[in-house]
Amino acid sequence: MPSIRTKSVLVASAAIVAVGGATTAYAADPGDGPAAESARPGVRGAADFRMPFTPDKDVRHFEFDARAAPYTRPFPGMPHGLPSDAAGTVKVSHYLAQRNTTVHFEAAVDCMITSPGYAALTAKVVRADDLVQDWVGRRLGFSVQDAGRDTPGHIRDRVGFSWLFGNVEEDQDGNAVEGKVGTCQAPAPFALVTKGGYTVEHADLTPAPQR
Repeated sequence: MPSIRTKSVLVASAAIVAVGGATTAYAADPGDGPAAESARPGVRGAADFRMPFTPDKDVRHFEFDARAAPYTRPFPGMPHGLPSDAAGTVKVSHYLAQRNTTVHFEAAVDCMITSPGYAALTAKVVRADDLVQDWVGRRLGFSVQDAGRDTPGHIRDRVGFSWLFGNVEEDQDGNAVEGKVGTCQAPAPFALVTKGGYTVEHADLTPAPQR
């Protein structure tokens, strides 16, 4: 796990800010179809965004295709899974202006919770470019605010993510280290969308099915 100091160096050199999209999709069930799909909560869309606290010429891009898949991911002690279980993909690319190169990696969605216009989700990295190969297997948190446009061409959507500056813990020596991200843990959306946009489809979490 990289230390906060190591992460700060990477941020300063614009080395990492990309997360990718997973190729895993949830298994179909008898209820799947156009009607079932429209009723299932999810997050879709692709957008560029800017960091309000680090102005630069980088281009950061997140693409989401996430759908709720409740009670499909059993845990020890929870054999039926959770109402927040989800599946799908997150695709992220980051153009590093100082290096004139683009970094990609991909992550598989495992958890999502929505409210009207908002979603928090997590995904595990499954593929990554060489620069961020050590991120494979890490769970990352994402958040999306679907706020629409207040004037033509003025996008109000926002995104958030769990790495870079949040999720800080102390190790046994009192040093700041990156904490482990649990399912559906993500900060509030803080980065401003500049191109594209997201759609959040909300539905309340459902009770466990009768077994």
